[in-house]
Amino acid sequence: MTHGISFPARPDGRRSTTEVGREVVAAALRAVDPAGALGVEQETAWRSGYVVHFRRLVEAGLATPEAWVRIARDGLDAVHQRMVVADDGDGRDTAAADRPLASLLDAAPTRVLHTEEVRGEGAAATELVVPYRGRELRGDALRDQLADWVVRGVMEPSAAEAVAEVAAHPGWLRAEGHTVVVLGAGAEMGPLAPLLRWGATVAAVDLPREAVWERVRATATRAAGRLLVPVDDAGVTGADLLAEVPEVATWVEGLDGRLVVGNYLYADGATHVRVTVAADVLGARLVRNRPDTALAFLATPTDVFAVPRAAVEASTDAYVERGRTAKVVGRPLRWVSRGRLLHRAYPPAADPGIGDSLVPVQGPNYALAKRIQRWRATTALADGGLVSFHVAPSTRTRSVLKNRALAAAFAGAHRFGVEVFEPATANTLMAALLVRDLARPPAPRAHPWQDEAAAAVHGGLWRAAYEPRSALGLAAVLGYGSARG
Repeated sequence: MTHGISFPARPDGRRSTTEVGREVVAAALRAVDPAGALGVEQETAWRSGYVVHFRRLVEAGLATPEAWVRIARDGLDAVHQRMVVADDGDGRDTAAADRPLASLLDAAPTRVLHTEEVRGEGAAATELVVPYRGRELRGDALRDQLADWVVRGVMEPSAAEAVAEVAAHPGWLRAEGHTVVVLGAGAEMGPLAPLLRWGATVAAVDLPREAVWERVRATATRAAGRLLVPVDDAGVTGADLLAEVPEVATWVEGLDGRLVVGNYLYADGATHVRVTVAADVLGARLVRNRPDTALAFLATPTDVFAVPRAAVEASTDAYVERGRTAKVVGRPLRWVSRGRLLHRAYPPAADPGIGDSLVPVQGPNYALAKRIQRWRATTALADGGLVSFHVAPSTRTRSVLKNRALAAAFAGAHRFGVEVFEPATANTLMAALLVRDLARPPAPRAHPWQDEAAAAVHGGLWRAAYEPRSALGLAAVLGYGSARG
């Protein structure tokens, strides 16, 4: 049975994620790249062949800023036209029970959520401290580590500069005057814990699961911030965003401060698309009713991005200067694999380059969910809104490590110049970038791809010697033993 936001039902009652994914990508491309749209429509193996089409979405948008924004708008329109609100209360799971997604923009709540406030008992941080490999980095130690990450190509120089700017302005840490709405309060990559340590106001949204809320409340009590929690008349904490967009929207609209709505939700498979769409509808409703609402997103590094010329040059240098052993081993591997293994990441003259780090094992639903977030960031920025969007590093979260192939690849990634972060390090760095964007909003750049690439913490994927997918299998083989341990 299906509840809440979902994929449309066929006449036989089945809900096809493949049909919707293919239709959305084709619709996004159609106006700008008709040939690309036709290629999507004729793709017969979507679950394995989607990778090339998601790359095409980036390539087609590079022609002009207008093309990039048009792809984003058309993609979002296609999502909102196809996704539905399923109502299977009477046991039906058919198209007759589906309602348009747009109905949620004005729907009234069926239950009222009140605000429980948890005040932290700790002292607010007076400086930026980043936990890293058993150390607490601050001051000169933090600046030295930022410089090291830049030298090793783990983050773009603009990311190090932005984090250093926060360290130089510790007053920004409190995000004064803002209420940061964390969708997915229990997520390991979310900013809830660092923001509360810094004394910020955080409104938490997550499923009504007692274990999650016990952990969130305990985090808030130990910290120094102000946690706002949704609770109904029966004392139930939390909400299911898939089925309760009106309830969450009504609650959030009543909160004080400038709203910052951050999507840190994750779910397996098709549910990831569904919760992403739920967050998107919520954001659209809040922006309409409170136009100064800001949006925040973390992009996965395992996607396709346009990357700056400096990253292309660094990757090219790394490829040319790789060691003798790598060259000796690489040649037969490329020959045996017909060029699929250990090849260059970019043509040497590319400007910008296409950093293709899509991991096929993550699947088309994951790719679509993350692309919807990128499209919303693009359109919101084009419409003059405040958007905090940053590429976050690959991180050893529970949701990632339960996938054995990814866990093994992460364990072997360092062999190819890629650093995989611990959650506490990653979420602190990304929270620092968020408060910096709130304190000093970045001006839109000449082309939207540059907005996506700014202050990226990609872990080294953009600047490594090899195209990431061409090294992924070997990284997994090399890391398999340590991943098992």
